[in-house]
Amino acid sequence: MKKIFLGISVILTGILLSACGSVDNLSNDTNSSGSSKAKTQLTGQTNTGYYQGVIKNGRYQTSKSRGVSVQQESNQFNIKGFENGLLNISKKQFSTKKYIFQEGQYLSTKRVEAWLERKSKSNPTGLNPKQSKSTNPNTRTPIYLSQIDEQDFMTQNGKSLSLKGMTIGLAINSVDYYKKTQYGPTYETHISDAQVNKEGKKIAGQVLQRLRQNKKLKNIPIVIALYKQASDDSLVGGNFFAYATNNSGANTITKWTKVKQKNYVFPLQSNKKGPSQNDEDSFDNFKSQVQTFFPNLSGVTAQAQYTDGSLTGMNIDITTQFYSQTEIISFTQYIQSAAQKYLPANAPIDITVQSTEGIQSFLSRKTNEKKFSAHIFNSY
Repeated sequence: MKKIFLGISVILTGILLSACGSVDNLSNDTNSSGSSKAKTQLTGQTNTGYYQGVIKNGRYQTSKSRGVSVQQESNQFNIKGFENGLLNISKKQFSTKKYIFQEGQYLSTKRVEAWLERKSKSNPTGLNPKQSKSTNPNTRTPIYLSQIDEQDFMTQNGKSLSLKGMTIGLAINSVDYYKKTQYGPTYETHISDAQVNKEGKKIAGQVLQRLRQNKKLKNIPIVIALYKQASDDSLVGGNFFAYATNNSGANTITKWTKVKQKNYVFPLQSNKKGPSQNDEDSFDNFKSQVQTFFPNLSGVTAQAQYTDGSLTGMNIDITTQFYSQTEIISFTQYIQSAAQKYLPANAPIDITVQSTEGIQSFLSRKTNEKKFSAHIFNSY
């Protein structure tokens, strides 16, 4: 049986949710612990696209089970895609204008660890199937469920907060890595899309029933989203493929909403075809222009995400060999101009310029914006 590790996530949701504005004070918070004496604050909100977060007794409310997975994640893109994508799905049901975000407080580390293990006599709550006798990659029973993430959503009534909704993310393996002996080589069991879909939905039904056994979760809407993890050697993360919104009191999942999402790395490999030739050409033109004028570059790559066939986001990484601050300034200014001219319009794009010494500059453009904002990191 695989050992469960408590991983450290690369994305700090607290930073994303926090704000630089004023902090709202609340009292007599009706929280998961039932305490009426805890002093609660809100982080404030810099942008309506982000949730306000919860600070209790002077500390940000961190998740009780954050980072627990069947194995320590070696593909960090899976973690980014899982957390960011789950937050986007939550926004479909829980508006950032109405709801306040709280890190998961109802699933403890101990409980999640037990759920992620295989089912056995000593662990009857395991959501992964019993260990099979076979160790053959093609005939053994793999571990399907790899990660569970909980997001809680509150509303404010006067000076108190009340739990009004929850989102649960379930990450399903597309490849299960295992060892036949403790220190032996690693083997792979590949899991088909059909099996990922089937087992993911089966596990989701069990999770919903278990959550409803908690009296505090009986009468709130619970969204359960399914994420297919990419393999460890993938240059992109996985993708969400379905979610279900379960209204107050519902104990069974009756309807799933498909999510047609896929990730690509630009430039594409010669044997792969992307969803948009125009987007590929736009990136190739941008890359060509940047490399022509500034030859001291180690690489220009992009991760692009498509939902329903349309570009919904692009992250570009540029690795340089610059050491002069004036070179970095000039390069960033040129990128700002070239990106606006060549890169696809009407999609959020982030560009990170970095060297072996760290990030040198960062450029960003939000949806429906024309110009890229830029920040150059000074080295003192």
